[in-house]
Amino acid sequence: MNNSSNVPVRFFINDRIKLEKNALTELDQLLTVNESVEMLKQHTPGYFMNENAKIEEVSITPDFHKGSGIPIGTTIFTKGFVIPQAVGNDINCGMRLYTTSLVEDDIRSNLKQIESDIRHVFFEGGRHIPMTRIHREAILREGLMGILESQKSLRRDGLWQFYDPKQQEIDLSKVNRLGSFITDQVDGLDSYLGSNDVTYDSQIGSIGGGNHFVEIQKVVNIRNHALANEWQIKAGQIVVMIHTGSVSIGHHAGLNIKEMLKDIYPRSLKQPSNGIYVLPHSEHYAPQWKRYWTLLHNAANFAFANRLFLGLMLQKSLANTLKDFDYKLLYDAPHNFVWEETIDGSPGFIHRKGSCTAKSAEQMMNTPFQYTGEPVFIPGSMGAKSYILAGQGNRESLFSASHGAGRQLSRGDSVKVDDALFRDFISKFHVVTPIDPSRNDVKSRQDILKKWEEELKKEAPYAYKDINAIIESHEEHGMAQVVAEVEPILTIKG
Repeated sequence: MNNSSNVPVRFFINDRIKLEKNALTELDQLLTVNESVEMLKQHTPGYFMNENAKIEEVSITPDFHKGSGIPIGTTIFTKGFVIPQAVGNDINCGMRLYTTSLVEDDIRSNLKQIESDIRHVFFEGGRHIPMTRIHREAILREGLMGILESQKSLRRDGLWQFYDPKQQEIDLSKVNRLGSFITDQVDGLDSYLGSNDVTYDSQIGSIGGGNHFVEIQKVVNIRNHALANEWQIKAGQIVVMIHTGSVSIGHHAGLNIKEMLKDIYPRSLKQPSNGIYVLPHSEHYAPQWKRYWTLLHNAANFAFANRLFLGLMLQKSLANTLKDFDYKLLYDAPHNFVWEETIDGSPGFIHRKGSCTAKSAEQMMNTPFQYTGEPVFIPGSMGAKSYILAGQGNRESLFSASHGAGRQLSRGDSVKVDDALFRDFISKFHVVTPIDPSRNDVKSRQDILKKWEEELKKEAPYAYKDINAIIESHEEHGMAQVVAEVEPILTIKG
């Protein structure tokens, strides 16, 4: 892509995928960060410790579409600074997937009771996750490793009866960076930490809004039998896919980071025209640098824990009816984050905004995926097919892949779509939300029902691009190879 900032940009998109003009405009505005960096170098000596500070290169995944300042599906490699907005407020939004020993009929034949149990656990006070300040602080400072250590002081009450410490210790190796970004403090979350008394946590186990979900799916097609066998994926099997992030904790971190960036930006200079501020890696701003990583890691650790507990909540919902069944973690990884990494011998920072890591088997040495490559989960829209893939470590794509199908209609435009199209979709699809439209007291509330319908319309299949073209582009460009195709049976929305 030619751009005014002369930044190398590579697109991994085939002919079936249409590029949006507004997304390209947003990308071009993002690349002017290098112009802001050059201005800072000239007028503020010492702002950057690295004289070669700049955006080095950018890769664009097939689900590329407009975001809020940073396009979704963008991976950025920088030197000398980070771009917090290239992660956004939903820090460590990501995917978690479980395999099970269940089959479709186990769910279909018990669907009414399972829906009732899910509604109780997720939305009607049935989470029952007792914690103290000690446990919440352990989560924010040490992520999944913090949970493993601190839970020893708890009895097996509530949801903890589904937390198997031995299995969870094994599962750490199946989470990106062990699900634990260690930091020595918690920044500004005293109200969340609470007291030393045991209380039921109301934040952990939150799906959040937008395109986040917990979904019960069936494996409908195996495309790579060798890899599927390695991952214990079988045709007809039930799997559970979870997509969410750091919700309110990420929002807190994002607001604090944004204010900090504005505070350190030289008042004598013109503010960035694109509204994007960078955080320099320099001795002068060492306190801000340290605080950034604390805020980022607090939120990321919470997100890992959030997906873990959502997984346990669904296990609890199913166990009430289905009793004994296998429920095993395959993998968990972010698609909104920034990592310190070295590429071609050069240290820097990889930012992924709506793109996930897709490393090769060689890059996954000393993990459970050293013979397969990194698991990659690309969900379709609500009610549409999703894919399980294996990363191939494409250097040109900055070892990244898509995190979804990508929107083709804005949320505002999705609400305006022909009502008959929505009725047809919702009549065939099982979705559980905080609002139960079948309740007698809800049926008479047209205002509530209208709001419920609007939220579902925003995430309906017609709002998103064709997932098949997205997947084909991954295989054509050697980013990831398909292992299995899955279809939804039931989706839970926040």
